[in-house]
Amino acid sequence: MSDQLTLDFFTQRLQSLVPLNLTFKNDSATHIGHVGAASGGGHYTVSVVSEHFISLNRLQRHRLVYNCFSDFIPHRIHALNIETLTPEEWHAKQQGVFS
Repeated sequence: MSDQLTLDFFTQRLQSLVPLNLTFKNDSATHIGHVGAASGGGHYTVSVVSEHFISLNRLQRHRLVYNCFSDFIPHRIHALNIETLTPEEWHAKQQGVFS
């Protein structure tokens, strides 16, 4: 069974990015039988809205997020699906004009 990390854990780990909005989903149950699930690492999706992402490309943004969890990958976190948005991008997405 995968480690059941929580929204509180993700919020604490991402504090350095001062997220304006953070959503989290534990996708581990959909990966039962996957090698990562067998070894105990969970599968998670996280969406982070932060001013720290302004002027950064997608790879740079993802590196910032991965750095917050580096000591948990790959043992407690096997897979991390990341969405990173600036506040402007997030507001546009809320209006349905950003994909």
